[in-house]
Amino acid sequence: MTLKPDTVKENIPTNNLQWGAAALFNEYMSAVNPAMPKITIEAFDSSLHETGNTRIIPLDLSHTLKTNYPASTPNLMASFVRICAGEMIVTSAKASSEMFYVIRGAGTSETEWGITEWSAGDVFVIPATASARHAATADTAFYWVNDAPVLGYLGAIPARAAFSPVFFSHERIILELERVRADPEASSRNRIGVLLANPACQLTKTITPTLWSLYCVLPAGTVQLPHRHNSVALDYCVSTGSDTYTLIGREVDENGRIVDPVKAIWTTGSVFVTPPGLWHSHHNESEEDAYVLPIQDAGLVTQMRILDIQFVTAN
Repeated sequence: MTLKPDTVKENIPTNNLQWGAAALFNEYMSAVNPAMPKITIEAFDSSLHETGNTRIIPLDLSHTLKTNYPASTPNLMASFVRICAGEMIVTSAKASSEMFYVIRGAGTSETEWGITEWSAGDVFVIPATASARHAATADTAFYWVNDAPVLGYLGAIPARAAFSPVFFSHERIILELERVRADPEASSRNRIGVLLANPACQLTKTITPTLWSLYCVLPAGTVQLPHRHNSVALDYCVSTGSDTYTLIGREVDENGRIVDPVKAIWTTGSVFVTPPGLWHSHHNESEEDAYVLPIQDAGLVTQMRILDIQFVTAN
């Protein structure tokens, strides 16, 4: 049977007029570099998780990023989770990856993947899950980061789990870090640290397909020279003495020093945001080693082949 053109028009309605009314056009040179909301240097103090009731404390910058969903960076959402001894809390995120760092305390977490026991300094990651139930046997705080903003931007939900849960004990992390630190060439490297990795992420060498995490030591009396990258860093200060800080700026001079830097002071249990593309150097002017746990969206950025990490070398 062959339909005549008039029959087609009568029997197959179209939305061309309605859809066409939404069409917009921008002249290329005026729109090719849109003025996106800036990712700014922000800080979240440890006092947020040290006292009070069992609760989730979102580190939400959606007002700055102009998103209609909670976000700490365009791709990541960070929160502190406080659990009083003997209590429990449920965390839930429409995310493909979730990472938990145990700031202090002890207890268990239960998901559809099973139950894991944890204590201070442990790290674990879980894939897409409806929720996680955390029970504390001691006063507890988590640092919780997930990639819900990516899915919120896309209006998506995970079709499957992209990896299996992975657990990193504090003892194993420190053992591996000390092994790296003992290398005779360690002092000549820009950073002394271990990347936490996942068997499912062999190409990106990251902790999940979206998340990247480094457990790094800044030895007493040292400076780690500037570097920069196109991922956003959420830097958690594990432990630090006084006079430890990060300098952040747009340019470096001919001597490799950051020009007109912003100074982010390290305090134990706090978080600060390092925007993408900015040079940053770490300085420890105290007599105590400092440890930092940056979490970035570098898994996603590396997969896109645009991480572009660059290092300043000593003159």
